[in-house]
Amino acid sequence: MSLLWGFITDFFTYETTKSVVVKSWSVGIINRVVQLLIIIYFVWWVFLHEKAYQVKDSGIESSVMTKVKGFGYHNNRVMDVADYVAPTQGAAVFCIITKLIVTEEQFQGFCPEVSAFQSSIHVPPSSLSLFSPLPFLRQPMMEVENFTIFIKNSIRFPMFNVTRGNFPSSLNTTYIRSCTYDPEHNRHCPIFKVGDVLRYTGQNFSTIAQTGGEIGINIEWECNLDESEERCEPHYSFTRLDAVFQKNAISQGYNFRFAKYYKTENGIENRTNFRTLHKAYAIRFDILVTGLAGKFNTVPTLINLVAAFTSVGLGTVLCDIILLNFLKGADQYKAKKFEEVSESQIQILLSRESCSQLSNKAEEKISDDSGAVSLYLDQQL
Repeated sequence: MSLLWGFITDFFTYETTKSVVVKSWSVGIINRVVQLLIIIYFVWWVFLHEKAYQVKDSGIESSVMTKVKGFGYHNNRVMDVADYVAPTQGAAVFCIITKLIVTEEQFQGFCPEVSAFQSSIHVPPSSLSLFSPLPFLRQPMMEVENFTIFIKNSIRFPMFNVTRGNFPSSLNTTYIRSCTYDPEHNRHCPIFKVGDVLRYTGQNFSTIAQTGGEIGINIEWECNLDESEERCEPHYSFTRLDAVFQKNAISQGYNFRFAKYYKTENGIENRTNFRTLHKAYAIRFDILVTGLAGKFNTVPTLINLVAAFTSVGLGTVLCDIILLNFLKGADQYKAKKFEEVSESQIQILLSRESCSQLSNKAEEKISDDSGAVSLYLDQQL
């Protein structure tokens, strides 16, 4: 019962702060250093670097159009964009074929020993050698290294209704036709040389052309809309997306198959579709667009200012921990900082106060007549 009563009395208590001035050089220096570090953190990192005074929009809307140019020579024939780019729509994801293994004159027929509803693919004997390891030693189309990729990217930040493009309208046709992207000298040029892109990712063209691979072209929009919208520009970076699989012996590189169908002209085979099967090794390019825009707003500014002022008080907390636990005068500091006052003590203090007030009033009354009485008392003495 006593424990329960003790819990109840402890629960219904009130705590208030008590200010104690500690004149100590070491504690004072620690307090000011901690406060200074907190202020520097909020001013430099939170407000200047992270721009916490802004409202942010990361819901970027993006459109990407691509176009590849270049001529190459492979499998004893000249190849242009229609032959080596897939798909042909010029989307954000496309492949440039570097090597083809071709199997011609395949056709579909019925197996006589099984149900007529089951079919098989017939491969001419002359084409069987194409599945041997030998064709893998075939040289890729080396001209791919000099092909160019034109990227047209438009974005919009819906929160601020800001629309931008990846190259300024001031660029003229002559410049576009002659420039290639360079991060230092031509960072606004939207035309990228395949060999340069591979070099930026640290890849060797001869190796990736043999097995294929996946390359990411990252377009990052980070815009401070408190400044001019003309300064909202893209930043390009390049990476090998399938690098993690290069250490494995399974599924290295990138390849896919497609077929081209045709019909023969003679006899019964006129109703049979023939096809040429292509196994393509290609470099796949993924255009990845990300964005973040920010603009001043009073709400996040006030929230972070309050957080900054509140955090400055952490210096006091740290100094209290040091004073209460690590300094020699910890007991004296505890006695000064923490003081328990019960209701009975308050009543005693109040009664003393009232008594002292009454005595003061009595003295005041005596002092009002004090001339004669004081004198009288003095004469009696």
